Formats: sequence, structure tokens, C-alpha cells
Amino acid sequence: MENKDDNILEPVAEEETDLEFNLDDILKEFGGEEATGAEEHAAEEEVPAAEEEVPAAGEAPEAEQAPVPQPEKKSAVTGDTVRLESIAEAVAAAESKAESAPDSSEEESAEEAFQEESGEGPPPLGEDPEPFSENWEPEYDQPMGEYIPPKPAPIPFNPRQRLRELKRKLIAGPEKRYYDLCEIGVGKLQIAIFVNILILLLCGAAAGAYAADMIPDNRMRLLIFSQILAMLVSALLGCYALMDGAADLFKGKFSLNTMMLFTFIVCCVDAVFCLMELRVPCCAAFSLEITMSLWNRYHKRTTEMGQMDTLRKASRLDSLVKVPDYYNGKPGLLRGDGRVEDFMDHYQATSGPEKVQCVFTFISFLGCIGIAVLAYLFHGTSLCIQIFATSMLVATPAGFFISLSRPMAVLERRLHMTGTVICGWRGVKKLRGKAAFPLQDTDLFPGGSTKLNGVKFYGDRKPDDVIAYASALIAVNGGTLEPVFEQLRKSRGCREYDVENFRDYGSGGIGGEVRGEPVLMGTMSFLQDMGVEIPEGTMVNQAVYCSIDGQLSAVFAITYAKMRSSAAGLVSLCSYRKMTPVMICDDFMLTDSFLKSKFSVRTRRVAFPDRETRQELAKRCPLDEDLALALTTRDGLNSAVYAVTGARALRTACTLGLILHILAGILGMLIMAALAYLGAAELLTPVHILLYQLVWLIPGLLVTAWTSAV
Repeated sequence: MENKDDNILEPVAEEETDLEFNLDDILKEFGGEEATGAEEHAAEEEVPAAEEEVPAAGEAPEAEQAPVPQPEKKSAVTGDTVRLESIAEAVAAAESKAESAPDSSEEESAEEAFQEESGEGPPPLGEDPEPFSENWEPEYDQPMGEYIPPKPAPIPFNPRQRLRELKRKLIAGPEKRYYDLCEIGVGKLQIAIFVNILILLLCGAAAGAYAADMIPDNRMRLLIFSQILAMLVSALLGCYALMDGAADLFKGKFSLNTMMLFTFIVCCVDAVFCLMELRVPCCAAFSLEITMSLWNRYHKRTTEMGQMDTLRKASRLDSLVKVPDYYNGKPGLLRGDGRVEDFMDHYQATSGPEKVQCVFTFISFLGCIGIAVLAYLFHGTSLCIQIFATSMLVATPAGFFISLSRPMAVLERRLHMTGTVICGWRGVKKLRGKAAFPLQDTDLFPGGSTKLNGVKFYGDRKPDDVIAYASALIAVNGGTLEPVFEQLRKSRGCREYDVENFRDYGSGGIGGEVRGEPVLMGTMSFLQDMGVEIPEGTMVNQAVYCSIDGQLSAVFAITYAKMRSSAAGLVSLCSYRKMTPVMICDDFMLTDSFLKSKFSVRTRRVAFPDRETRQELAKRCPLDEDLALALTTRDGLNSAVYAVTGARALRTACTLGLILHILAGILGMLIMAALAYLGAAELLTPVHILLYQLVWLIPGLLVTAWTSAV
């Protein structure tokens, strides 16, 4: 026990010796006077240390439990006191900081090794200026050219990624625009149109009563005031159109709204002369034009809302592209991946008919000024103002305001049901002319519309072998029959065979060799032409006949469900003379006679190319730089076909509407020029002007409804 206690005290003594030695060394470094002052100050604050007691032999456990007290250094110093604890902490902190800091010599050696490997030495001092200084210039590996913004890439083919990217673009574009338009709404426009129609009826009735001499002379001034007040109310309801006309004028565009703004100013001036001369102004005709202008605004807003609603509900987006020299020198209308930008960047572009309309409006305005000058030269100021106001009313008929917007609104209601939008007037213009429209199997009979209705076997061959042979031949041919026969083969557990010497006869049948035996499949007439004997009573409507080694082996009854979208699309295609439907189907059952009996269409213009040509045409795909003319958001043939037929109907309706109303405006200005020359002011009655507007409005409404039958 004594040895053990001695061993316990030995480290303490060593530690005390080390501490005293280190403290003396440290105090010596501070200098003589400071150390003396520190010793004197420490002597004044001396604390008696605990006495060390050496435990006896029987008290060893207490010595182990109680810590051994450490003696403190007693020194009398003068000046500032330096304590042992603070010095020890400072030394420990310096040692830990030295251990954590990286070795500068190692970093320098690593940097020198990297420079040796790369072959580059340190830059000479004073030669390389600092970056971003006045003399610093960046070095480029190649010269920088003009920045060309990249074209938006099409949506990837990956269904999930494509849908995610599509939804992101739809929310940022069409959906946001749709909700903005919904906040504006069309309720105020509808109320304004309704009130204007009431004003029109009242003004027309008052003008008719005046023409029938039913207004006494003492009520003339009241009638004139009521007419002027009705005109002002109509102008207030159509103030948005008048402000649009002023804005178009500042933009360098003379539109119909600009013409109506000047008409309103001239009519107000004419109203002053009407009060002075006690004659009724042409307020009814002006109210009719305001009503048509509001109707035009209503059509434009509902059309845009319908287009945005169609796009925002899309779960897929396909484009319709026109490629040159597709079939027999004709361009082809192909379908590919669509982009939201194809529509959003072009749907509000100014169309060709709108430019023609603006040009004619400006010319007619100048013509009205000339007619007014003619009336002023011959008959004075009063007739000049009256002629000027009436000539501006007849130069732009009321139906002219809706000649372009109403056909598009009528067409949009039809296209909205099929999930189709046309990419502005650019798409309308490009979709016209002769073109070939390729038709695939899924266009006529989408997935699930072709089903097996029953099988009847002939001969002494095993049914499983017959099914295996038939499915092997159909698998090589492809088409809508492939999944039907594949499902039949798997359900029966038949084997798979390879086909040799496959041949498409192009007349409703195919053939090949399976395990060295010739196999033919097709319509009944095809097998009869190939010399296969068909027993009596085996005639089945819509059936695939199969013969092995020249003997009839099976008859597969097939049901082709007639889809409404496919039937409507095919009928529309076959009814247009400039469209050539090209059958690139793999299904040998889709023959000329089959299409006639199934869809009741004339197939005179339908092209049935050979198999090699069909395969080449099927490989043609639109390029990324091709312009999208229309976008479809749903499956079905009618979605793409209605875009083509609708675009052509829209172009025809707009062209006829322009011609009709331009002729009406020219004729009206000629009549006003004759009246200005003759001075026949008695013919310039409000009833005559209103009747002239209504007469030309009826054919205008009929022409603008052209797009309802697509």
C-alpha cells in the first residue's frame, strides 16, 4: 500500500516541478521590473495552501477517492499580476490554432507540383494586370458573333415530361389570359347592345312617324331633341369603341372605329343645324352602327375566350404543318408536336382582310370629304354638313363592322367542340390551296374500335396452327388487326412463327410463307381471285379469310366500329375538291369498296398508293422550323380536318363579306355624290338612310354565317 501511495504522489511532484519551471521561464521573458512588481503584488494576495497529508496504511481508500490538492506558486511581484491560469489557457489556444491551420509549406509544394504538371509557371510580377482594372482585357478562345435567340424547342416525347412542360406553358399563357378575360366579362357588352337595340327601335319608330307626317309641327323640336339625346346615349354606350378609334388614329391606323368617331363629330355638328332648320337628324343609322360596333367587340372577346379555354384544357398538343411536295407534287398536311408559342405569338396579328378594310375606310373618308366639298361649292354650308354626315353613314355600312369578326366567332364555336384552334390569319392563309391529307389506320378506326366477332375453321388443320399462321402474317403486315390477332394467339397459347417472302398484293390481301407453306389472307374476293375455292354459305360481312396451301382454313369475323369523329372527318375531306386523302394504312381490309359501304362517301379523289410508297410517306415528319398552322388538343380525325375546312370557309366568308360591303360603300358614296350635285336634300331623310343600312345588313349576316357549315 505504501508503494502504491508513493506512486500516486510521484506524478504530482513531477507536475509541480514542471509548472514551476515553466512559470519561471515565462516570468523571465517579461523583464526584470515587471517581474518584481508582479511578485510583490502576488505576495500581498497570498492564500495559505492546504497542507499535504500522507495517508496511513489503513486510509488508502480515502486517498484514492479524494483528489490530491495542487500547490500554488507563491511569489512576491510588483506591478501587473500575471496569473498562471490565463497563461496556460493562452498557450493551449495557440497550440490548437497551430494544429488546425494548414501548413503553408505543404500548400506551396502542392502549387509548385501543379504548375510543373500543367507546364505553366507563376506569372511574372508586374506584367499581368489585375482583373477588372483599367488595363485588363479578357481573352476569348474564339470571336463572339451576333447573339441569335434560340427557337423554342418542341415539347419532349416523354409523356410525363411533355405533360408537365405543357401544363406549365398553358398556365403561364392561355389560362392566365382566359381568367383575365373572364374578369372583364361580356355582361356589360350585352347590356350595352340590348340598350342600343331599344334606342334603335325608338329612333326608327320616331323617324317613321315623321316620314308618315304623324308628328305635329309643335312637337318637332321635342322630336329633334329626343333624337339627339338618343344619339348621345348610344355614343356613351359605345365610348370604348370611340376611344379605340382615337387610339388607332394615334397609332397610324384608320379603322372603322376611327371612321365612326369622325361620323359622331360630324353628326353632332349636323344636329346643331337640325335644331336651327327643324329637320330630323339621322340618329337611327348612327345607333345602328354603334350597335354593330359593340357586336363586333363582343365577337372578338368571345372568340378569344373560346380559344384560350380550348388551350387551357389541353392534355396534349399536336400541330398541323404544311410540307411541300408530299404526294404527286402536292403539298401535304402533316401532324406533329405542337408548341403553345405557335398560337400565342400569332393569333392577334393583323390579318390581310383587316388591312384591306382599313385602307378602304380611309379612302371612303377622303371620298366623303370630297362629296362634302362638292355640296359646299354648289349649295352652301348647311347642305354640305348634311351631305357629309349622311355620306359617312352610307360609306361604311353597319354590316361592315362584323364582316370579319362574326365568321371567326361562328367558326370558333364549332372548333371549340373538337378542341382545335387556328394559329391566326397566317394559318388560315396557308391552309388554302391544293394539298394531300394522309390517313392512317388510327384515323379511321382508333384503338379499341376493331374487334374479333368470331372464328369458323375449315379443313382438317388444327385451329391453333391456323391461328398461329394467321397471327404471324398479320404481325408482319401491321395495322389495326395486329392487336386483335395477337390477343387471340396469346389466349390460345399458340406458338410464334417467322414469315418469309411476305407480299402485299394491294387489292385487299396479303401473303407469305410460314414453315414453308403458302398462306393467304384477305377479303373473299381476293382469295377467289387467287384461285382459292370458297364453299357456299361462307359469305360473312367484314371478315378476313385465311387459306393455307391453297385451301380455305378459317374465316375471322371482324367488327369495325364506326366512330362519329372519323366519319365526320372523312366526309369533310372527301367533299372538298382541292383535298386529296392519301391512304397510308397498313390494314389491307381498308379498300375502296369498304370505305364506300362503311362511311357512305365518294372515294373518287381518295388515293391508294402501293406499299412502298405508303411506307415512304409514313416516314415523312414535319421539321422543327416548319410553321404550325393549327393546334389540336384531342384525338380524332375531325379535329385536324375541321381546322383545314374551317380555315377555307373562314377565308371565303371574309373575302365575300369584304367585297359585299365595299360595293355597298362605293354605291352609297356614288348616290351621295349625285344628290350633292343635284342638291336633292329632300331625299336625305333618316328613314332612307336607315333602310339603306338595313338592306345591306341582311346579305352581310348571311355571308358571315358561311362558316357555320364546316
